[in-house]
Formats: sequence, structure tokens, C-alpha cells
Amino acid sequence: MATRPGVWYDFPWANVGALKYAVFAPFVLAVALGKDDADSFCWHLLAIAAARYVNAQLWISLSRVHAWTRNTRIQAKGIDFKQVDREDHWDDYILLQTLVIAAVHWMPGLGFKDFPLYSGKSFAQLALLHAGPTEFIYYWLHRALHHHKLYSAYHSHHHASFVTEPITGSVHPFMEHLMYTANFAIPLLGTWALGGGDIAMFYTYLIGFDILNAIGHCNFEFVPRWFMRLPGMKYLIYTPSYHSLHHSRVHTNFCLFMPLYDYVYGTADVTSDELYEKAITGNAVPVKAPEVVFMAHGTELLSVFHLPFVLRSFSSRPFVSEWWLKPFWPLCVPFVLLLRVFGKSFVADRHRLKTLNCETWVTPAWGFQFFMKSEFNHINKKIEEAILDADKSGVQVVGLGALNKNEALNGGGALFVNKHGKSLKTRVVHGNTLTAAAILQKIPNDCKEIFLTGATSKLGRAIALYCAERGVRVVMYTTSEERFEMIRAEAPKKDQHLFVQSTSLTDGANIKDWVIGKHCSMKDQKSAPRGATFHQFVVPPIPESRKDCVYTDLPAFKLPRESKDFRSCEMTMPRGHVHACHAGALVHALEGWDHHEVGAIDHTRIDLTWEAALKHGFSLA
Repeated sequence: MATRPGVWYDFPWANVGALKYAVFAPFVLAVALGKDDADSFCWHLLAIAAARYVNAQLWISLSRVHAWTRNTRIQAKGIDFKQVDREDHWDDYILLQTLVIAAVHWMPGLGFKDFPLYSGKSFAQLALLHAGPTEFIYYWLHRALHHHKLYSAYHSHHHASFVTEPITGSVHPFMEHLMYTANFAIPLLGTWALGGGDIAMFYTYLIGFDILNAIGHCNFEFVPRWFMRLPGMKYLIYTPSYHSLHHSRVHTNFCLFMPLYDYVYGTADVTSDELYEKAITGNAVPVKAPEVVFMAHGTELLSVFHLPFVLRSFSSRPFVSEWWLKPFWPLCVPFVLLLRVFGKSFVADRHRLKTLNCETWVTPAWGFQFFMKSEFNHINKKIEEAILDADKSGVQVVGLGALNKNEALNGGGALFVNKHGKSLKTRVVHGNTLTAAAILQKIPNDCKEIFLTGATSKLGRAIALYCAERGVRVVMYTTSEERFEMIRAEAPKKDQHLFVQSTSLTDGANIKDWVIGKHCSMKDQKSAPRGATFHQFVVPPIPESRKDCVYTDLPAFKLPRESKDFRSCEMTMPRGHVHACHAGALVHALEGWDHHEVGAIDHTRIDLTWEAALKHGFSLA
């Protein structure tokens, strides 16, 4: 938002949400009903608009794939939710230009119609008209927009994005886009006036324009040195690093796509060539390993669309399997198969917390695979490779998220620590000590009895031992007497009488606090008394089928205020929140603990871990 929004700052459809796409409705109807004109202009406008959306998506995905951009990034900082939201309306210009072009096409008496598909003249004429009047006018218009009055009223909206993304180039107020659209119409109208107008010119200019705009804002350098060393090339085409300097220094490098006018009028930044060399050789942003890696994994197949490099806006909000995603489900299948055969863990996102540089990596496996024993070796191999890569790079802590630390899969991460022993400098952390603390914090202090399902799991065991030490009677729902006795034997003899085995859910009929670590169906929940509270650590959460009971959320934490560059949500977590196991890995690193946290939870460290989390600014969600 500009500091002092001017006249016509907002687009006319700014407050109607997704209804703005009704702009395309007349064109769709004309094509569908066979009412298009002789030029098939409605069809071509829709095709161009679709191509512009596809182009934007390709550039967004490309710029956010860490493996492709990490070595030639220009700005080290990341972006946050505020920027994502501000740039959510990046496509308004597509709607505006579609309407303007259509209006000019059907303007009575003008004759902007009857175009051949291709004339052979349009490309050269478009290039000359763009390089001449359009670039020249844009240069001076852009400088005018940096005058303090126009800047505070309009252009500061664009410059609020210090670190740019490919679509940042089209994020401007309505008034600015009107001025730009008038200027960018010159090559199209001029080519038509010179007799070279054809349908191809609309595709060439509009899509070509978008590609160049995305290049300037993509925040990684890729234009090869041999190309920039061609005679005169540095004056004819800008590079990502060249335009990046305009966003970091503001009063230099004003050009649209051609630096020529910056050099002619003395506004070319003197460090442009130096920054280009640094960026293209990987020295603009030193590449160093993060201190913390948190390893997530896919859940349902549609969760692939929640990756930050797939759908930028969708990933910035808690994951919901939306209806409009369902038709794209078949696209997920080949993606999953490709990852199954060729994939390795990849970086999904990067962020910062206090002094820590953090990354989220994704194990190339989906939820259903973790329940197939035939997949166990494959999944463990991928996790192990990621841990060893992290160790080689100097990562301090690798946190295992969700099913990556499943007891049946790898013993809560113990498999990797036992295998590599003292040679592993990276600490492997399942984070469940803090998860247990989060669950226990939700149980009332005056509670005298709990009913525990999933009682012999890693978390169930720790919760049972912790509660018994504090005089709480623990009714453990399990059919395995052997595992029950093993857990009870771990407790001091004075507390062992507080452990009670249950083989029927009806044993919890008079217990108000149910701690749920195993799926509990609607039918199962009927065994709980009226007014009971279900404290759950089962994934996915149990259905909230009883209105006379209370259901707590899965253990999660709100991040400290010092967290930076979070631009995506951790699956179903709200913005600025992470699962408790993720928070546990971060706390482990912040405290500098040098032990692995794998296998069974040390219940004697629960309070210590909880206090450390609070000390560093984490708060229970």
C-alpha cells in the first residue's frame, strides 16, 4: 500500500474478490455460442490471457526452486506473508489489458480489425516501436513516478517489494497501469498503422513483454556472460541483477528493458556490471548451509499444490483440499511416480529465526507410503541420504517431521543414529519431547486421572510416565499386556499402582480427560462421558462428532517474533505456526544441545524443553 494513495489507486474490481474474473465471461460466451467475429478475436484474447498465466506460473515455480536458483541468487533476504498478500492481485493488468484491447478492436470507425494470422512484418516493427518511443516514454514516466508526490501516491506500492518475485513487475496501482497500458499500446497500434498488423503481433508482444518483465524481477541471475559480451548487448537488454539494483537503491536503473536510456541520461548504477559478475558466478549471495533443517513429507496427493513453488498464494494459507483442486488430482500421480523413481529430498522453503538460517526439506514420499511396509526401506534410504547430505554441509540439527520419525519406520530416528554413530556431527531430532510437553500443558493441573489411547507409542509412554510421577492415575488402553508392563516397570515402584491397563473403551466412561494417540471413531467417542475433553496427538485429528465434548488442537506452537521470511504455511497450520516437533528442532538448535533426540522420549526432559521453548519466545498455539 502506498503511503498516501492517490486518485484511482485501486482497480475497479478491487473489492469483489474472485468475481473479477467475470471480466472474461463475455469472451467465453462469445466463443462458446459461436458468436465470435471474423478475427476470432475473443478466442485469441482468451488464449493470450491463458498463456500469460502459464508464463507467470512457470517463472514463479522456476524462481522458487532452490536447487535451480541457490547459486545465482541476487538478494539474500526472503519474502513474507505481507508481500505475498500485497502481490496477490498481480494479474489485474491481464484483465485490464484484455478489456482495453477488446475495446479498441471493436471501436466504431477505427478499423483495428481484419488481421491476418501472420504477415511477416510485425516482429521488426514491434521491436523498433518498442525500442524507440515506448522505452523512451517509459524511462521518463518512471523517473516522474519517483518524484516524492507520485511516489508516495502510487509507485511506492511497487517498491514495497525490496526482494522481488517474477510477478512483482506487474504489481502497481490502477492509475499506473492505465499509464503503462497507454504507452505499451504504441507498438501494437503503430505496427497496425504501418501495415504490419497481424494476430501474431498480439501474442509476440504481450507474452514477450511478460517474459522480459519476469526476467527483471526473478531475483536470480541466469543470462550467460557470452551473451552479455556481444557488442552493444548491455545497452539493449537488462539482466535480473541490473533491475535488482533499482529495487535496492531506488534512484538508479530506471529503464524498462533497455539500459540504453540509463546510460544516455546518467542513471545507470555504476555497480551494475560488478553485481552481474558476482551474481552469475555465484558470489552475490554466499551459499552456506542452514543451521536447522526440518524434514517434512507429502500428506495427501493434492498437498503437492501446497508447495511454495507450485501455487504461491495457495501455499501461503493453511492447506485445505479445495474443490477446485480435485480436477487436477490426475496430475499428481505422475509427479509422485517420478519422485518415487528419481526423487531425493528437496528444499521447499527457507526462513530465519534469530541467528538461525532454517530450511524445510521434503522427503519424496506421501502419507499412504508410510503405511506400506514394502516402502519402508525406500523411505528410510531417502531420509538417510538427506541426513548425510546435511551432515556433510555442516547443518547443526535435522528435525524429523510427522511420519518421517514413525516408530515402525525407523524407531523415531534411532535407526540413523545407531547406524552412523559418532561420525554423525548433525544432531537428529524427532522433537517429540516438546510435543509431549505441549499435550501435557493442555491437561488441567488439578487432573487426577486420564484415559490414554495410543498408550504404548513413543508419546503415549512419555505422557504416562510423566503423569504418574505427578500422582495422576493413568488408564492405558492397550491390548498388549507385555508392552503395558514394560512401561509400568520403568516407573518408580511407588508410582506403579497408578498404571492401569484397559482393553475396553468403556473403562473411560467416567474419566473427563481423554488423551488420544490412536484413531477414535464417532462410535468410539460415545464411550467418553458428557463434558469430556479429547487431548489429541493422533494424525489426522479425530472427527469432532460430539457437541457436548471439547476437542483440543494438535500440538503446535506460534513462532517467536524474531522469525523472518516465512511465506508459506506448514500444511494445515495457521500462518506463523509450526508443528510441535518442528518447534522442538528449532529449540534444540537455539539451546545448542549436543545430544540426539531419537527413539524413546526422555520424560525427565519434558519440563526442561518446555521452559526452553518459552524462553526463546515460542507460545502454545
